[in-house]
Amino acid sequence: MNTITAAKKGIMNNVIKTALSGEPLGKERFFSEITEGKIVIPKNKLSDRKIDVKAVGRSLTVKVNANIGTSPELCDIALEKRKAKAAHSAGADFIMDLSTGGNLKKIRKTVLDAVPLPLGTVPIYDAAVDSIKSKRTFLKMEAEDFFRALESHAEDGVDFVTLHCGINSETLNTLKENRRLMGIVSRGGSITAKWMDYNGTENPYYKDFERVIEIARKYDITLSLGDGMRPGCIADATDSSQVHELMVLAKLGKYAHENGVQVMIEGPGHIPLDEIETNIRLQRAVCDDMPFYVLGPLVTDIAAGYDHITGAIGGALAAWHGASLLCYVTPSEHLRLPDEHDVREGVFASRIAAHAADIAKGLPGSREKDDKISLYRKKRDWAMQFNYSLDRKKAEKMRKKDFSIKQKSCTMCGKLCSMKEIDEVI
Repeated sequence: MNTITAAKKGIMNNVIKTALSGEPLGKERFFSEITEGKIVIPKNKLSDRKIDVKAVGRSLTVKVNANIGTSPELCDIALEKRKAKAAHSAGADFIMDLSTGGNLKKIRKTVLDAVPLPLGTVPIYDAAVDSIKSKRTFLKMEAEDFFRALESHAEDGVDFVTLHCGINSETLNTLKENRRLMGIVSRGGSITAKWMDYNGTENPYYKDFERVIEIARKYDITLSLGDGMRPGCIADATDSSQVHELMVLAKLGKYAHENGVQVMIEGPGHIPLDEIETNIRLQRAVCDDMPFYVLGPLVTDIAAGYDHITGAIGGALAAWHGASLLCYVTPSEHLRLPDEHDVREGVFASRIAAHAADIAKGLPGSREKDDKISLYRKKRDWAMQFNYSLDRKKAEKMRKKDFSIKQKSCTMCGKLCSMKEIDEVI
């Protein structure tokens, strides 16, 4: 039985029960929002893989996704395994394998086996890479290759897939008529657009969306409708191509949900601070509050090496206004393939953004750890501060660099510690 069907019947199966645990909603509202398409639970029903099931929705705690994956220039399965484990240990809720180099099926299986996180993939990468190997160009792909890749990923046990269904003939024409500074920066989006242009035909995932629905419903995998037209720089933010694609995704998402398939809508991208609220409100309005999965958003283009911070700034604001899932950005974004250290930094940056948004949203219990750590800062109880720190290892390492754990003060204030001094007054 699919998740939407179970929710409609009020059946508390193990998937729904696990996903509800720790969330600020009661059973009745949780079921209602699944039924309405406002909450999704990515879990492949035909996979026996044991995962940490999580739900995604605006009324829930904000979740974080970590992207990993090889490239043709750097393909190291051992590295990808370490990156997956780094994402898991840093507290990511979801993970995506975006590999385009090496044996993609073997890499996917390695990631599936490495960590108990719900896994997402982009099937068009497989279709393109297989075509390049056999025909020397992805432009020679056939429509059947698109669906063969989708079914293969579902069979392998992935829990959600990004499909760039919103790139159709109309959105592509909009892009051509309204030139951008950076065009298409989505890899899956550019592959799809170039294939369509070369072959003079429609996007198979859009043209035969009924078939997409059939496969998704069979496995109960969640469709993450990809924003192939997302802006890759703030100059292209909230333009006609992006908005046109969003309208197409809204229509497809509603139709998929009506047919028993769980759906997330993917969003930008590079967006200046003053346009983030507008973007979130627009998506919520046209997509009937389906979960919004955003990359960043990155609020400036000049922070090479610090884009995990750029993304966290935008992510906090986006999540406060209603984004449900933040796709992390690592320090190596725009520069190189991330390593495990980049993955760890990216996850923590996005987790900070997600937690800040939970507090701002007023979710019950969201501020509990903040109040606890503040109490122990007042007491100068370092051991307990570490217990409530998001990244305990980093906090302990920084503390121990200057002082033994037994000393009460730190090198910032020393004997002039404000909390010590005021303790003698009040």
